[in-house]
Amino acid sequence: MKEKIIRLNEAKEVREFVSAAEKCDFEIDVVCRHVFIDAKSFLGMLGLMMNDLKVFYSGEDQRFDSIVQKYAVA
Repeated sequence: MKEKIIRLNEAKEVREFVSAAEKCDFEIDVVCRHVFIDAKSFLGMLGLMMNDLKVFYSGEDQRFDSIVQKYAVA
């Protein structure tokens, strides 16, 4: 299981992240405080914008890994 902390500050960043997540054939969970969201939900992710988010996933996808790395804060 991979775990990264990211931050999405603008709606276009959320759109890019969700678009990459939607192309993955594995589950991706995002946690903010005690709220769990499916990373493939644009509205859910939009509501968490501008917070540090923990992303959990266990699959392999080069494009998604690069998007996560792009927005990583730690």
